[in-house]
Amino acid sequence: MSDFLKALQAKSAMRKYLLAKQMRLASPDHLRTTLNSSTDLKEIEIESKCRSTGEPKNYVLTKDQKSIKPKDNDDDVNEEDKEKIYTDSTAFLKGTQSENPHNDYCQYFVDSGYRPQNFIRDVGLANRFEEYPKLRELIRLKDELISKTNVSPQYMNCDLEVFDLAELDSKFDVILIEPPLEEMTRMCGAVCDKYWNWEEVERLEIDQIAAQRSFCWIWCGSSDGLDAARRCFKKWGFRRCEDICWIKTNKEKRGGLSTQLEGNSIFQRTKEHCLMGIKGTVRRSHDGDFIHANVDIDLIIDEEPEWGSREKPVEIFHIIEHFCLGRRRLHVFGRDSTIRPGWVTVGPEVTSSNYDPVSYKQHFTATETSYLTGCSEEIERMRPKSPPAKIAKTASTNAPRGGGRGGFTQVPRSRP
Repeated sequence: MSDFLKALQAKSAMRKYLLAKQMRLASPDHLRTTLNSSTDLKEIEIESKCRSTGEPKNYVLTKDQKSIKPKDNDDDVNEEDKEKIYTDSTAFLKGTQSENPHNDYCQYFVDSGYRPQNFIRDVGLANRFEEYPKLRELIRLKDELISKTNVSPQYMNCDLEVFDLAELDSKFDVILIEPPLEEMTRMCGAVCDKYWNWEEVERLEIDQIAAQRSFCWIWCGSSDGLDAARRCFKKWGFRRCEDICWIKTNKEKRGGLSTQLEGNSIFQRTKEHCLMGIKGTVRRSHDGDFIHANVDIDLIIDEEPEWGSREKPVEIFHIIEHFCLGRRRLHVFGRDSTIRPGWVTVGPEVTSSNYDPVSYKQHFTATETSYLTGCSEEIERMRPKSPPAKIAKTASTNAPRGGGRGGFTQVPRSRP
């Protein structure tokens, strides 16, 4: 037997064990009795009786599965009446030669461990827009402009439990928060010197360093953090406006097997959320100097990191930089591996410091718009634009169809 089949059998046995434990059964052997129907139980009872007495099985269930009749000789049974037994899902997989041709990626995950999201095409940054040359050219132009206007990497080693963020002496247009939550240990085995709970994260004075119009992104896992991050936004003066979801693939895992299973769990968590909050009034149809909406999508499909790693997809930085044209960007709970041009990275896992508030502020004091990357004529021509909101001049009775309360259409929310 090949190593691959042995691994599949071991994985199947582990799933049966976890399922039996979840159902409070003595052993996985009782799963068949618990999960089968009454008709199946009759068949099991017949087989068990035949094994105990040593007699051959001479009874089978009828087609309607309501009664038992003597078993006919194999020679007397018509080919049409024989029930075909499937030993695997090969007959049901994709292909015109199968008996039920369709893309059953869920069944393929059960058989192989490879997740359905592995088969989504063109998810990488390099080839995502191969079929959209205009959008590909827009991304290239924006990346060139961002690289030209980026400030040199700034970083600071500090203990965020006692450090006052106001000492940064600057207002930021973009704030990315990546708290070291205990949930990360259960999900990916990440080890930190100190785990933060959401009450401690909420006590961070983000509102003291956020500009009048600004955005905040916070990685919050996939369970309780979704509600906790909203509470943080409310305390800091932000409104939740978007949810960026990271779908994790496992293409590079041998045999699709994953070690990232939570204890006593029969399901795998294959996603994480990064909530986005907005402060101030920003309209995507009017504030083209500050945001460029509809350039990227709110979905990241990237490979699951190795067990014990806390790294997040680098694509989140590209999404933020493409969306918000503010140059003052802060990464809270950053690490040496996340230091990048255009960002101020702070946290206890940053090993050195070069941040100077005075020299940093000088990059944005030349003019009133020095804190913005700006926009070339070519980018402005090519970027997707939202139509301006229509405002009715008369009462709500004469409001255009689909208008909101008071005869005003709803202003679309900002999204990357």
